[in-house]
Amino acid sequence: MFRRLLGFALLALFTTFAARPAAAQSRAPAAKSAATAVSQILDLVPSVHRDTVAKVMTKPTLTAKYTEEPFEAHARVYPWLLEHPDRVALAWKRLNVPCVEIATAGKDQFAWTDENGSQLTWQSVAKLTDGLVWYATGKVKAATLLPMVPVKAVAVVKYPSQPTKTEGVVKLTPEASVYLLSESRAANAVLRMVGPAAPKMAEDGAEQLLFFFSGVATHLKDNPDKVPTLLAPKK
Repeated sequence: MFRRLLGFALLALFTTFAARPAAAQSRAPAAKSAATAVSQILDLVPSVHRDTVAKVMTKPTLTAKYTEEPFEAHARVYPWLLEHPDRVALAWKRLNVPCVEIATAGKDQFAWTDENGSQLTWQSVAKLTDGLVWYATGKVKAATLLPMVPVKAVAVVKYPSQPTKTEGVVKLTPEASVYLLSESRAANAVLRMVGPAAPKMAEDGAEQLLFFFSGVATHLKDNPDKVPTLLAPKK
Protein backbone atom coordinates (compact mmCIF):
# COMPACT_ATOMS: atom_id res chain seq x y z
CA MET A 1 0.00 0.00 0.00
CA PHE A 2 2.74 2.43 1.02
CA ARG A 3 6.45 1.99 1.37
CA ARG A 4 6.15 2.75 5.11
CA LEU A 5 2.70 4.23 5.42
CA LEU A 6 3.82 7.78 5.89
CA GLY A 7 5.93 7.74 9.00
CA PHE A 8 3.24 10.10 9.88
CA ALA A 9 1.92 11.51 6.62
CA LEU A 10 2.91 15.01 7.69
CA LEU A 11 6.57 14.10 7.29
CA ALA A 12 6.14 13.08 3.67
CA LEU A 13 4.16 16.23 3.10
CA PHE A 14 6.53 18.66 4.81
CA THR A 15 9.63 17.05 3.31
CA THR A 16 8.40 17.42 -0.23
CA PHE A 17 7.11 20.92 0.45
CA ALA A 18 10.56 21.95 1.63
CA ALA A 19 11.93 20.55 -1.60
CA ARG A 20 9.61 22.25 -4.05
CA PRO A 21 11.29 24.29 -6.81
CA ALA A 22 11.92 27.92 -6.00
CA ALA A 23 9.70 28.95 -8.89
CA ALA A 24 6.73 27.42 -7.13
CA GLN A 25 7.50 29.22 -3.88
CA SER A 26 6.50 32.57 -5.35
CA ARG A 27 2.93 31.39 -5.62
CA ALA A 28 2.01 32.03 -1.99
CA PRO A 29 -1.67 32.94 -1.71
CA ALA A 30 -2.29 36.59 -2.47
CA ALA A 31 -5.90 36.58 -3.57
CA LYS A 32 -8.37 38.44 -1.38
CA SER A 33 -10.47 35.33 -0.84
CA ALA A 34 -7.45 33.38 0.39
CA ALA A 35 -6.44 36.21 2.71
CA THR A 36 -9.96 36.35 4.10
CA ALA A 37 -9.95 32.61 4.75
CA VAL A 38 -6.65 32.88 6.63
CA SER A 39 -7.98 35.76 8.71
CA GLN A 40 -11.09 33.79 9.62
CA ILE A 41 -9.02 30.83 10.74
CA LEU A 42 -6.65 32.99 12.79
CA ASP A 43 -9.64 34.44 14.63
CA LEU A 44 -10.30 30.95 15.98
CA VAL A 45 -6.71 30.34 17.15
CA PRO A 46 -6.15 31.13 20.85
CA SER A 47 -3.93 34.13 21.53
CA VAL A 48 -1.15 31.95 22.94
CA HIS A 49 -0.61 30.41 19.49
CA ARG A 50 -1.94 33.12 17.19
CA ASP A 51 1.32 34.98 16.46
CA THR A 52 3.30 31.86 15.56
CA VAL A 53 0.48 30.43 13.46
CA ALA A 54 -0.10 33.79 11.77
CA LYS A 55 3.56 34.09 10.75
CA VAL A 56 3.40 30.77 8.92
CA MET A 57 0.01 31.36 7.32
CA THR A 58 0.53 34.97 6.23
CA LYS A 59 4.16 34.73 5.07
CA PRO A 60 4.62 31.12 4.00
CA THR A 61 7.49 29.87 1.92
CA LEU A 62 4.80 28.05 -0.03
CA THR A 63 1.31 26.65 0.26
CA ALA A 64 -0.48 23.63 -1.10
CA LYS A 65 -4.01 22.25 -1.11
CA TYR A 66 -5.42 18.83 -1.85
CA THR A 67 -9.05 17.67 -1.91
CA GLU A 68 -9.80 14.00 -1.42
CA GLU A 69 -12.37 12.03 -3.37
CA PRO A 70 -15.69 11.74 -1.47
CA PHE A 71 -16.15 8.66 0.70
CA GLU A 72 -18.57 7.45 3.34
CA ALA A 73 -17.73 7.09 7.03
CA HIS A 74 -19.44 7.16 10.38
CA ALA A 75 -20.15 10.77 11.30
CA ARG A 76 -18.44 10.60 14.70
CA VAL A 77 -15.48 8.41 13.74
CA TYR A 78 -13.61 10.63 11.26
CA PRO A 79 -13.42 13.71 13.57
CA TRP A 80 -12.21 11.45 16.38
CA LEU A 81 -9.47 10.02 14.18
CA LEU A 82 -8.19 13.50 13.31
CA GLU A 83 -7.82 14.25 17.00
CA HIS A 84 -6.03 10.96 17.75
CA PRO A 85 -3.33 10.37 15.08
CA ASP A 86 -1.45 8.13 17.52
CA ARG A 87 -4.38 5.72 17.55
CA VAL A 88 -4.67 5.93 13.75
CA ALA A 89 -1.04 4.85 13.40
CA LEU A 90 -1.73 2.01 15.81
CA ALA A 91 -4.80 0.99 13.80
CA TRP A 92 -2.69 0.74 10.61
CA LYS A 93 -0.23 -1.52 12.45
CA ARG A 94 -3.11 -3.71 13.60
CA LEU A 95 -4.13 -3.96 9.95
CA ASN A 96 -0.57 -5.18 9.23
CA VAL A 97 0.38 -2.02 7.35
CA PRO A 98 3.85 -0.73 8.38
CA CYS A 99 3.63 2.61 10.15
CA VAL A 100 5.98 4.31 12.60
CA GLU A 101 4.79 4.97 16.11
CA ILE A 102 3.30 8.34 17.00
CA ALA A 103 3.68 9.34 20.64
CA THR A 104 1.48 11.63 22.65
CA ALA A 105 3.39 14.63 24.00
CA GLY A 106 0.74 16.32 26.14
CA LYS A 107 -2.81 17.50 25.61
CA ASP A 108 -3.54 17.60 21.87
CA GLN A 109 0.21 17.24 21.18
CA PHE A 110 2.01 14.50 19.26
CA ALA A 111 5.58 13.67 18.29
CA TRP A 112 7.70 11.19 16.38
CA THR A 113 11.18 10.66 15.01
CA ASP A 114 12.66 8.50 12.28
CA GLU A 115 15.94 6.75 11.54
CA ASN A 116 17.23 9.73 9.53
CA GLY A 117 17.06 12.01 12.56
CA SER A 118 13.84 13.76 11.58
CA GLN A 119 11.89 15.09 14.53
CA LEU A 120 8.43 16.57 14.34
CA THR A 121 6.00 17.73 17.01
CA TRP A 122 2.54 19.06 16.29
CA GLN A 123 -0.56 20.05 18.14
CA SER A 124 -4.13 21.02 17.50
CA VAL A 125 -4.40 24.77 17.96
CA ALA A 126 -8.00 25.37 16.83
CA LYS A 127 -11.18 23.48 16.05
CA LEU A 128 -13.41 24.45 13.16
CA THR A 129 -17.05 23.58 12.67
CA ASP A 130 -15.96 20.80 10.33
CA GLY A 131 -12.23 20.54 10.80
CA LEU A 132 -9.18 21.46 12.82
CA VAL A 133 -5.90 23.37 12.61
CA TRP A 134 -2.51 21.85 13.39
CA TYR A 135 0.71 23.71 14.08
CA ALA A 136 3.91 21.72 13.56
CA THR A 137 7.56 22.42 14.12
CA GLY A 138 10.71 20.37 13.82
CA LYS A 139 13.41 19.25 11.43
CA VAL A 140 13.10 16.90 8.50
CA LYS A 141 15.69 14.76 6.70
CA ALA A 142 14.16 13.02 3.70
CA ALA A 143 17.10 10.69 3.08
CA THR A 144 20.59 9.93 4.34
CA LEU A 145 22.35 12.06 1.72
CA LEU A 146 20.01 15.05 2.04
CA PRO A 147 20.54 17.83 4.60
CA MET A 148 18.35 18.37 7.63
CA VAL A 149 15.68 21.01 6.99
CA PRO A 150 14.03 22.95 9.85
CA VAL A 151 10.34 23.54 9.23
CA LYS A 152 7.33 25.25 10.72
CA ALA A 153 3.96 24.44 9.25
CA VAL A 154 0.24 24.89 9.65
CA ALA A 155 -2.18 22.30 8.31
CA VAL A 156 -5.87 23.11 8.05
CA VAL A 157 -7.94 19.97 7.54
CA LYS A 158 -11.62 20.40 6.75
CA TYR A 159 -14.15 17.65 6.19
CA PRO A 160 -17.42 19.02 4.80
CA SER A 161 -20.08 16.34 4.89
CA GLN A 162 -23.46 15.41 3.49
CA PRO A 163 -25.99 12.99 5.02
CA THR A 164 -26.58 9.61 3.42
CA LYS A 165 -29.52 7.24 3.51
CA THR A 166 -27.77 5.25 6.25
CA GLU A 167 -28.29 6.59 9.74
CA GLY A 168 -25.08 7.81 11.34
CA VAL A 169 -23.13 7.64 8.06
CA VAL A 170 -22.10 10.74 6.08
CA LYS A 171 -20.33 11.40 2.81
CA LEU A 172 -17.12 13.31 3.48
CA THR A 173 -14.91 15.32 1.12
CA PRO A 174 -11.83 16.19 3.21
CA GLU A 175 -9.38 18.83 2.09
CA ALA A 176 -5.97 19.78 3.46
CA SER A 177 -4.49 23.26 3.13
CA VAL A 178 -0.87 23.41 4.25
CA TYR A 179 1.29 26.47 4.84
CA LEU A 180 5.00 25.89 5.27
CA LEU A 181 7.78 28.18 6.40
CA SER A 182 11.44 27.19 6.07
CA GLU A 183 14.11 29.85 6.19
CA SER A 184 17.27 27.74 6.19
CA ARG A 185 20.00 27.37 3.60
CA ALA A 186 19.51 23.62 3.85
CA ALA A 187 16.07 24.01 2.28
CA ASN A 188 17.67 25.68 -0.76
CA ALA A 189 20.08 22.76 -1.08
CA VAL A 190 17.19 20.31 -1.11
CA LEU A 191 15.46 22.43 -3.74
CA ARG A 192 18.37 21.98 -6.11
CA MET A 193 18.61 18.24 -5.46
CA VAL A 194 14.96 17.38 -6.02
CA GLY A 195 14.32 19.67 -8.96
CA PRO A 196 11.20 19.41 -11.18
CA ALA A 197 9.96 16.16 -9.60
CA ALA A 198 9.09 17.93 -6.35
CA PRO A 199 5.58 19.28 -7.21
CA LYS A 200 4.28 15.75 -7.87
CA MET A 201 5.96 14.57 -4.67
CA ALA A 202 4.23 17.33 -2.73
CA GLU A 203 0.87 16.40 -4.22
CA ASP A 204 1.45 12.77 -3.29
CA GLY A 205 2.36 13.81 0.24
CA ALA A 206 -0.87 15.77 0.63
CA GLU A 207 -2.86 12.83 -0.66
CA GLN A 208 -1.15 10.50 1.82
CA LEU A 209 -1.83 12.90 4.68
CA LEU A 210 -5.57 12.63 4.08
CA PHE A 211 -5.53 8.91 3.31
CA PHE A 212 -3.77 8.28 6.63
CA PHE A 213 -7.14 9.07 8.23
CA SER A 214 -9.68 8.20 5.52
CA GLY A 215 -8.24 4.72 4.96
CA VAL A 216 -8.97 3.76 8.55
CA ALA A 217 -12.32 5.58 8.53
CA THR A 218 -13.60 3.71 5.48
CA HIS A 219 -12.35 0.39 6.83
CA LEU A 220 -14.25 0.96 10.08
CA LYS A 221 -17.38 1.97 8.18
CA ASP A 222 -17.29 -1.34 6.31
CA ASN A 223 -16.29 -3.28 9.43
CA PRO A 224 -18.00 -1.56 12.39
CA ASP A 225 -17.42 -4.58 14.62
CA LYS A 226 -13.68 -3.86 14.49
CA VAL A 227 -13.93 -0.36 15.99
CA PRO A 228 -13.17 -1.46 19.59
CA THR A 229 -10.21 -3.59 18.51
CA LEU A 230 -8.56 -1.22 16.03
CA LEU A 231 -9.00 1.97 18.07
CA ALA A 232 -8.20 0.56 21.50
CA PRO A 233 -5.27 2.22 23.28
CA LYS A 234 -1.90 0.53 23.26
CA LYS A 235 -1.46 -1.89 26.14
